[in-house]
Amino acid sequence: MPTEMLSYRQLGQRLDCSRDAARELVKRLHLPRHKANDGKALVSVDLSEISHHLMPTHVTASLKKRIEPKLEATAAGYQAELERERERAERLMAELLRAKADALASRATVTRLEGELAALRSRPWWRRLGRTRQPSGSFDVPQTDTNVQALA
Repeated sequence: MPTEMLSYRQLGQRLDCSRDAARELVKRLHLPRHKANDGKALVSVDLSEISHHLMPTHVTASLKKRIEPKLEATAAGYQAELERERERAERLMAELLRAKADALASRATVTRLEGELAALRSRPWWRRLGRTRQPSGSFDVPQTDTNVQALA
C-alpha cells in the first residue's frame, strides 16, 4: 500500500482511535512528520505496516474482575478507618465539652471568691481580726451556776 499523508485526526479515524492516541502512536513509532501550510502536522504513514490494535474488551472485563475485589477490600478498610476516626472525634468532642463546663464552673468560683476577698479587704483591719469574736457592742456576762453553793 502506498504511503499517505494524514493529519492526526484522519489517522485516528482510520485506526478507529482518538486524535491524541494517533499522535502518541506516531511518536512511539517515530513516523516522519511534516507541517502543512495551514500549520497542522501531517504524518507520512503506510497503514499496511502499522499493526495497531485496540485492547479487546474481554481483557478489560477480566481486569475488572480481578481489580474490583481488591478495590472493595480497600474501600471497606477505609470505611472502617473512617468509622474509628468518627468515634474518636466524638469522644474528643465530649471531653472538650466537659472541660469547657469545668472551666466555666471554675471561672464562676474564681469570680465569687474574688468578690468575697474584695468585701473582706474593704473592711478595716481591726474588724477583720475580730471577725470570730462578738461585735463590740455586747459584752459577755459570766453566768453563775445557781446550783453551786457558795463556800464560806
